[in-house]
This record gives sequence, C-alpha cells and structure tokens, in this order.
Amino acid sequence: MRDYYTLKVNLPAGIVSPGALQTVLKLGYEAKVRTVRFGARQQLLMTVHYEDMRFLEKDLKQHQLAYEVNTNQYPNIISSYCGEEVFRTGAWLRESEYHTVLDQFDYQPRLKINLSDSNQSFTPFFTGNLNFIASPEPHFWYLYVRLKQSNTLFRWPELIYTNDIGCLARAVENAMLDRGHFDEETLYSAVTSGQTFVTQPATQEVELPEFSLPYYEGFNRYGQRSWLGLYRRDEQFSIAFLLDVCALCLKTRVGELCTTPWKSLIVKGIEEKDRAAWSYILGKHNINVRHAANELAWQTEDHTKEGTQLKHYVIRQFEKNDTRTFGLCFGIQTQPKSEVFGSVLIRKRPLLRIGQLALFSVYDLYSTENFNPNSRTYHLVEKGLLKLHVPNQIERLCRQFSTRRLVENADINRLESEKPESVSLGVVTVHQCPHCFTVYDAQYGDQRRGIPAGTSFSTLPPDYTCSTCDAPKAEMQEIQEALVS
Repeated sequence: MRDYYTLKVNLPAGIVSPGALQTVLKLGYEAKVRTVRFGARQQLLMTVHYEDMRFLEKDLKQHQLAYEVNTNQYPNIISSYCGEEVFRTGAWLRESEYHTVLDQFDYQPRLKINLSDSNQSFTPFFTGNLNFIASPEPHFWYLYVRLKQSNTLFRWPELIYTNDIGCLARAVENAMLDRGHFDEETLYSAVTSGQTFVTQPATQEVELPEFSLPYYEGFNRYGQRSWLGLYRRDEQFSIAFLLDVCALCLKTRVGELCTTPWKSLIVKGIEEKDRAAWSYILGKHNINVRHAANELAWQTEDHTKEGTQLKHYVIRQFEKNDTRTFGLCFGIQTQPKSEVFGSVLIRKRPLLRIGQLALFSVYDLYSTENFNPNSRTYHLVEKGLLKLHVPNQIERLCRQFSTRRLVENADINRLESEKPESVSLGVVTVHQCPHCFTVYDAQYGDQRRGIPAGTSFSTLPPDYTCSTCDAPKAEMQEIQEALVS
C-alpha cells in the first residue's frame, strides 16, 4: 500500500473563487495536509497520507467537489485568462469571453483543452489536444488538434464561434476517443456530419507573437489597481498562507484568483487602499517576491521533485555567472510520457536499465525551432550529458540565442544609424529599480507618491519605495542616461 497519494482538483481555465479555494484548503488542512502546489495545467495538487485520504474524499464528496487520486483521466482546461489585463489585452478577447466558453463545459473533458489569446506569450498555445486560439475575427477561434501521445498538429478548416466551442470540443472528443477517428479528414467528417456549428473559413495559419516571458512576480500596477504574483522556489504554498490570501480576497472583494502554467498564483484587482494589508500577509508568512527572472522561466513536471532539484542546480550556475536568459524558457522532463513547455528542453534518459530500474542516467539537450517554445519541432543539441555538464551547455545555448538576436537586429540598427544623428546634450544621473526597471528621475519627481519635480534622490525619505513594485529605496541603482536633442 502507498503511504501517500496525490489528489488533484481541477481549476478550469486556472480560475478559482476565493471561497471555493478556501473550502478545499480547509478540508485539506483537516486531513493533515499543510502545503499544496499548482500544476503546469493550472490545477491544484496536494499530497495526502493514506490514513487521511478516506476522510478527505468523504468531505470532498459531501461538498460535491470533483477530484482525482493518482490519475489524470480528466485534464484541466488551461487558459491565458491569468494574463488578461495585467500582461496583455487582446483586440476583442476579454475576461468575460473566457467565462462564456467555460460555461459551455457541463462535462469533464478527457482531452487536454487550451484557450489562448493570440497576442500573449505567457501561457502555451499547443500543449493541449484541442488548442483554441483567438483569431483576428471577433468571437471566432482557430482550432489546432493534436492527437493524444502525438506531436503532430493540424489546423481545423474553419474558425469556431465562441458559443460553439464547448459543443464542438465534446464532438471531437467523442469522435476521437469513442469512435477511433484519428485521421484529419475522417475526424472532421465525423464531427461535422449531422451537426451544425457557426464557423468561418480559416484561410491562413495563426500568427503567433515572439516569445517573451513577462516578469510575473510581486506587486505591479495596471490602471488604478495592482496585481500580485506569487511564486515559491520549492513550488509549495503553505495552506496557512493561502487561507489568509482567500480571507483577504473575500474581505476586499477580490472575486477571483488565477493559477498559471508556471505553478504560480496571480491576484488581480487589488485596490491601492488594500496594499498595506497584502504586504502584511507577505511579511507574516515570510513570502519573498524578489526572485531573479531567470529563475522564473522554468517549467518542471508535476509529480516529481527531481526536475525541481535539477532546476535549482542549473540556476546556481546562472547566478554565479550572471547569465542572461531573456527571451528563453526552460523545461525539464524526467519521465518519458510527461510534457513540459520550454524553448530549451532537458530530457533525462536512462543509460542502463534492468527491468523498471534505471541504474545510470544521462541528459539530452534540445532546443525548439527558432527557440520558440510554442514550436513542436525539437532539435537535438547535446546527447548523453552528465549532470555536471548540463549547466555549461545550457549557458552556451543562452549565449547562442543572444548572439542570434543581435544578428537579427543588425538590419534594424543599420537603418537607425542612417537617420540624422541626435545631438548629445550631456548625461543625467537617475536611479533605476533592478526588479521592474522603473526609473526615478529627479527632474520629474514621482507624482504617484506625491513627490514634486526637482526632488533629488538623496533627499527622498528612507522609506521611499519603487512606485511600480515597492522595492525599497536602498535597492535602486544609480545609472547614467544620455540627453539628446
């Protein structure tokens, strides 16, 4: 008998109300669970001792909460909802549109379903079996189908109307899983035969943005409000902390929490008057929100600590050499049938196996086409690496990527150099936040904090903080900026 079981609760599209999450967390706490984590498909995961599992299951059933134990028969629907408003606002796709789609799923999908804004790069586009991507045509979506256990994608011939996504997804699932239609033409024929959907012709492939992972941690302003990104280095969130988060959300009327594919949590809609209360909770639970960007750009598997340990091993090398990873993200795969998202992929491979026992393992290093993590094409870079050599090879890839970007931008730089030269008027000293890169310039002051123009940095009060992310004054760095005419 297993000592511990993994319990999964799906959070459709990565959205959960504070009240619903609070209920699940309280039940987990009563079952002696003290920490939980969020999975790569934005689901809630907890490890439960077998003696407590039957009591927890009974409580979950009483509350009519769906869950799975040690299985993934019903994958979570994932979406880019977590980034709406805070990272990107689509031309027509809004948060209400996601809810319209989710309301159509009155069943638990057996296929992986992704819902994505085409103008963002925070969440993956093609890690699902049914990948719906917002098109330029309002309220119509591309559909890219990937068969189970396959790396082959094909585009559905038509754009799908928002109100038909749930119905079509169910029809594709039934045709694929129940009737065995896996060929592109026969699958399309089986789904559309005898059923009518509102569609438009899809005349071209979807245009995806260049990948750039936004910094998704800490306090950040958008409009008149703030959002808070929460990341944990060990991917474990204490239930005590999350219960305080839920309670404050309910008190301050924050209606939703969002989980992300990076195993983190985003709280949107924080009013300025409530910032101090949120800071208090972070301090109470000793939550750090100042991690380096190259640490946040990793995705590991949900059910193994090995990937997380390797991630930390490589990050230590990054920190030592101050490695630049901007524009890249990294995935670690230690199990053959798992799936992770990354422009650089590290795959563990047993070199010697006796039965199910791997006696010695090495690592293969892959990069995606053009280093775009949404590409389904992987190129082998290095094969059979010892763990000792993995960090150096990844650093080499990072340098290669940066060099490639410089070459690609050479034409742009040449064009700019042909423009009339600006006249230099000297330099000015300003102070920049190292976390969010906000600049304090004395000639402008800081209107948000009521600091008038002409106030020098040295005369700012000791408790002054960055106007964007609240980094303390002591961390802001002096830099020189050129003045040009």
